[in-house]
Amino acid sequence: MIDKQQTLLSPLALSTLPKEKVIVILGPTASGKTALAVKIAKELNAEIISADSRQVYRRMDIGTGKDLSEYDHIPHHLINICEPGEKYHLGQFIEDFQRVYESLMFQEKRIILCGGTGLYIQSVLQGNKYAQIPSEPGFKEALYQFDQQELLARLSKYQKPPDLYLDLSTKKRIIRGIEILEWLKHHSLAPMNNKNLDSLVIGLNPDVILRREKISNRLKQRIQEGLIAEVEGLLVSGISHAELQYYGLEYKYVSKYLLGELNYADFYKKLETEIHRYAKRQMTYFRKMEKDGITINWID
Repeated sequence: MIDKQQTLLSPLALSTLPKEKVIVILGPTASGKTALAVKIAKELNAEIISADSRQVYRRMDIGTGKDLSEYDHIPHHLINICEPGEKYHLGQFIEDFQRVYESLMFQEKRIILCGGTGLYIQSVLQGNKYAQIPSEPGFKEALYQFDQQELLARLSKYQKPPDLYLDLSTKKRIIRGIEILEWLKHHSLAPMNNKNLDSLVIGLNPDVILRREKISNRLKQRIQEGLIAEVEGLLVSGISHAELQYYGLEYKYVSKYLLGELNYADFYKKLETEIHRYAKRQMTYFRKMEKDGITINWID
């Protein structure tokens, strides 16, 4: 694996890639994606497009792990483009990615797509006709009163197209699945050009024990850096606990702690466990991407 890594990431190998080929850096949380993307960007004079579903929100810095100082002087895109409380979704990401991609191509810039949201990455690499299905005002909001099992039962009553993959790992994504299936009951989807994006996909796959250690250390660091104060600031600015919990992980569990639903020890332990589970789900999705025909060059 070391030989493969040295060959794949050598400046010579990367510099000889066609400029239109997008370099994709993916991997589970705390695997070092940003650091690697910045290193390559400096070597190639490239710009980075973020593929992270939560780093789009302003003032949600510590909890989403933006680590903006890591970027140094490297231009980066699709970070801090929305206000907390907004509901950014896959269709918006595809539009935003396409806009930035075309702009950088026009400038003859090399592009690095970096992130851990597998659905976002796969959708721009292979095309996702279902991502363009619009949101009906009020439809998703009305479903949040139901728990996850009730939502899954409701979703199971729909006829699902065989080529539609639904990520059911969170309540938010189950609700989006119901929204898509409800829309398809009443509308026909126009054909979409699924031309694959020209790309080289590099996956970071650290040893599981190392990954867990890095996740635990990073959580401790984020608490020390002021994660709880960041959430308190968002609440003061008018963001509700329900809106914070919509964003999951750090924001969900800090919210529960501040509401008094969890003591500090339980908050910390549950959050740590959920981040480990999230990293495992990320790896499961990346393996699904491989089954769908995306070649991922794994390195340690």
